[in-house]
Amino acid sequence: MRLTTRLAGGLALLTAGLALTACGTGTTAAPDATAPPCRTGSLAWMLSLLDGDGTRTGSGRPDARLTAVNKGPDACVFAGYPGLEIHNGKAESVEGSGQGRPAPLALPVRASVTVDLRYTRRGTKGADDSWCVRQTEASVRAPHDTRGTVVPVTDAHGKAAAIDACGETLAMAVPRRTPAGP
Repeated sequence: MRLTTRLAGGLALLTAGLALTACGTGTTAAPDATAPPCRTGSLAWMLSLLDGDGTRTGSGRPDARLTAVNKGPDACVFAGYPGLEIHNGKAESVEGSGQGRPAPLALPVRASVTVDLRYTRRGTKGADDSWCVRQTEASVRAPHDTRGTVVPVTDAHGKAAAIDACGETLAMAVPRRTPAGP
């Protein structure tokens, strides 16, 4: 009987603590899985090179970052890897590719999701220079969306840049959510 009373008391305390946390914090609750999937058109996309001089190759740090900010009127769910393609006209192309199935991310309004990218640059040891793509823009789309959009490539300071990637794929890290901005 004492154990049951202690368990019930502990559960009541936990419930009260959660209720107090949920009320009066001034933060909006994260959307649940019933929110609609994120669509390409409701996201503001950015593809930024993190280091343009080639010194990061082989360092274990990302070469570029793809960011999408939820600019839609409501929360959405970002479920999977985004589509990313860099085309050299109608010839060669390099596509983003991730491993596994990342967990869906609830994306409130103004929150963003980032995906770190790794790729082989032209002129790097082991690069097949015959299959390289140099472009100032890329085609992106939200996971499971059929419509894409074209975004410019920028350097770490937001200035126009060109990505110079060799091989057939850009390795994508698991998408991660960053807090909502002002």
